[in-house]
Amino acid sequence: MATVVLGGLLMLPAEVGAETLATELDDERVVAARAATTDLAMALKAQLQDAIASGGPASAIDACKAIAPAVTADVSEKRHTSIRRTALKVRNPDNAPDAFERKVLSRFLEQIDAGSDPATLEYAETTTEGNQKRFRYMKAIPMAETPCQACHGATIAPGVVARIRILYPDDQATGFAPGTLRGAFSVSEPSE
Repeated sequence: MATVVLGGLLMLPAEVGAETLATELDDERVVAARAATTDLAMALKAQLQDAIASGGPASAIDACKAIAPAVTADVSEKRHTSIRRTALKVRNPDNAPDAFERKVLSRFLEQIDAGSDPATLEYAETTTEGNQKRFRYMKAIPMAETPCQACHGATIAPGVVARIRILYPDDQATGFAPGTLRGAFSVSEPSE
């Protein structure tokens, strides 16, 4: 799991003016969503580092499968929000992006191609889904060299590859280089 760098520019649709941007950057929902993503990133990273220390990178695959959903649910409950991880190339099919997440992830890739640092990318928007307004927030997860490369990089040890194939037969989440976009944290909650 990549270390998440706090801060960065909140990316809003082009039609939003500068005064709206300033308001959105200070919006308590954005601040709370950032805190939730930081909590989740730190909790997952700690679990993965413990698993790697006790049994090597193949153990991290087992930890992701068994522990990550519970850690994510715990952070969601403590933060009173719905948070998850998603990506354009997922390991766990349960993490596949919805239409909103796919749009934002694609936007993040465009921004990276234009020279943006993935560690600074985030996006917030109030959407209408059905007849309900929802606050949506996403924070990019850049691919870190350590520990992420061991399980998501271009060169992965054979034992790790074997474990991935057993636990995630439809895995798409390999071949990433450090500093590229690995995925994003996604927060979604009802909006008044």
